[in-house]
Order: sequence, then C-alpha cells, then structure tokens
Amino acid sequence: MAASLFLGGLAFLFAVVWGAPLIRFLRARRIGKQIRIEGPQMHMVKAGTPTMGGLMIVVPVVVISGVVALINLIVEMNQGRPIANIGQQILVPVGTMVAFAIVGAIDDWENVRGKRVKGEGMSARSKMALQVLIATIVALVLHFGPSQLRSVAIPGITEKIDIGLLWIPIAVFWVVGFSNAVNFADGLDGLAGTISATAFLAYAVIAYLQSFAGATPGVQPQVSSLVPFSLIIVGATLAFLWFNAHPAQLFMGDTGSLALGAALAVVALMTGQWLLLPVIALVPVMETLAVILQSSYFKYTRRRYGEGRRLFKMAPLHHHFELKGWSETQVVQRFWLIGIWAAMIGIALALL
Repeated sequence: MAASLFLGGLAFLFAVVWGAPLIRFLRARRIGKQIRIEGPQMHMVKAGTPTMGGLMIVVPVVVISGVVALINLIVEMNQGRPIANIGQQILVPVGTMVAFAIVGAIDDWENVRGKRVKGEGMSARSKMALQVLIATIVALVLHFGPSQLRSVAIPGITEKIDIGLLWIPIAVFWVVGFSNAVNFADGLDGLAGTISATAFLAYAVIAYLQSFAGATPGVQPQVSSLVPFSLIIVGATLAFLWFNAHPAQLFMGDTGSLALGAALAVVALMTGQWLLLPVIALVPVMETLAVILQSSYFKYTRRRYGEGRRLFKMAPLHHHFELKGWSETQVVQRFWLIGIWAAMIGIALALL
C-alpha cells in the first residue's frame, strides 16, 4: 500500500509540474471552451478558458502506470509466474482510459473549432457509436480474457454470483453510462474532479481490502494492480484540481470526463463490486437522471399539452441549484460532501 500511495503522490507532482506549461500551450493555440448559449449566463465569462485539461490527468496516469506494468512484467517473468493477469489488470483500464480520452479530445476539438452549434462538439450519435464500440471491445476482453470476469458481488452474500454472458452487455452499459455520467457532472469548477477522485479512492480501498480476503495467514498478500492504478488517478486528478479550482484556469473537457468515467467503470467491473458503482458515484448518477427526466418530461408535456414543461430549472442538476441561488462554490462543495458520504456507504456495503 505504501508503494501505491507513493505512486499517487508521484502522479500529483508529475501533473502539477507540467500543468502550467500545458495551460500556456493551450492558450497559445486558442484551445478554449465555447459556452452553450442556453446555459446559465453567469458562465459566459468562462468562454475561452483552456479546455482539454484531461490531458493533465491522462498523460501522467499512462506514463506511471506503464512503468509500473513494465517493472511488474520483468519481475514476474524472472520468477516464472504467469504474466497474462498482470497485463490485463494494467493494460485494460489504461487502454480504456486512453481510448475514451481520444473520443473526448475529438469532441473538445470540434467544440473549439465551432463546427456545429456553439458550445457543442461532435454529434451525439457519432460519439455514442464510438463509446459503444470501445466499451464492447473492453467487455469482451475482460470476459474472455485471463480473468474471465462474469460475476457480480452482492452485499451480504459471501460468494459472487455467476451471470455468464449477461455480464457483457451490463459491462458495456456500465462503461458507456458512467463515462457520460461523469461528463454530465463536468459543468462547474472542481465538480467532476472532486467527485471522480473520491470515487477512485473508494475503489482503491475496496481493491486493497480484497487483496486480504482469503489470504493465507502469515503470508503477505499480493496487492491488486487496481490499487496503484486508482491511486495514480487520484493523485493526477488532485493535481488537475489545483488549476481547476474556482475560478478555473483550465477545464477538464470531454478528454478528461469521458476517460475518468470509463476507467472508473472498468475498475468497478474488475473488482467485481460494480453493483456498488451507482452508490459510490451517486452524484454523476443524480446528474444523469436529472438530464433523462428533464428531457423525457419535456417531450411528454409537449405531446400532451402542446408545449414542453420542465421538472428542473435546468439540467444537469448542478445548474438547477445554481439557478435557485446557490453559488458555484456552494454547489461544488455540497455535491462533494454527498460524494464522500456515498463513497463511505459504498465501502461499508462492500465489507458486508
């Protein structure tokens, strides 16, 4: 655990050091966020703030995780142990993060170039198709790969339940769903970063505790590779928050939010505690449900009454509370407190 925490601290330093040069690079090339016209007018002052800040998180995670994977690979080969599982535990979550970061970067770039409506990137259909394709590949690798993931852990039940091939569509839904859920939560300075870091920290704790489950007494258990991976993301995300704290110098963009959400889902799936993800990531789930309910209710009332009506002042949910009079800082801090509470409940359920 000490090594994992050290790697998290190293990721923080890595990201902080190259944060300022990255911001200067983005500003020099005018890679600034375009604000949606229908959004809260108080956010219009943020127009032009550098985006694609998710690179500050993804690059350190890839570099440090890659070095760790290489070291583990060499050690395992020298000791004559099977290396397939190690490759999967590192390469799959890292590969997922990179793939979704690329999709997000394309979306951010089209937002900057203003190819479509101001404040929008690539078409929703194209983005969803790419997400589903990547998620399907990831699910197939995890299911048919060395670990052969196919079960679900239910709180209070000792043995995991094998759900067979049903695991694959659930995994696809989880990866796509939570990549978009974190994306919906990325709308205020510091919100997506604090929520994501808290959720990854929760799963680092869960993965660490799993390393001791069923371990031989007196024998030091081998800590899951998901522990350092999760803590590396925590460290890099905290560094990003250094520059994303209100008033933000840098936005995460889809480059970061899609990557973080997808990686979080993969970590949850690989621990087997994916059923707890809606609890641990409660705030992104709330944000997503608000968007779904708002859109569905608006369409229903337009068909029923001839004009669309709204359940919330605006969706996602953080904008609703802004328009009710909460300051941006109040929304972020209160949502983060909910996120910490949800993470504590999630860990407690995983221990049952």
